[in-house]
Amino acid sequence: MTWNAAMKRYNWRVLWLSALYAIFLIGAVYGFKHRLFAGPSAYLAAILPALPIVGIFAAMGRYLVEEQDEYVRMLMVRQSLWASGFALSVATVWGFLENFNLVTHVDAYSIAIVWFFGLGVGSIMNKLTLGSTVRC
Repeated sequence: MTWNAAMKRYNWRVLWLSALYAIFLIGAVYGFKHRLFAGPSAYLAAILPALPIVGIFAAMGRYLVEEQDEYVRMLMVRQSLWASGFALSVATVWGFLENFNLVTHVDAYSIAIVWFFGLGVGSIMNKLTLGSTVRC
């Protein structure tokens, strides 16, 4: 599969944002473990790892705008819709189970992890429903 310019830029953005996420997360975990943060700096340190994840969501939106191939863009939109439906469904079911004390609490940021997993589900669904022409 050959990647066009939009896909290369998207992958570059995601790579850098992922590295930034790792740096911020390691710094936050270390800082909180060693009680280096208090007051407003604690809020900043806690929010910093979330910002690159938000950036990845924005990078996906930007990719959809930059992608010139309508078919490839449609595949990514379908994949994102599968991911959204999957993550929202898991969150809703888990929320009700948690509300009735049938499962333990799960941190809210886990929904982003479930959503990224859902991208994989969406990719599989694209391949299954659209055949071998899919480039996901």
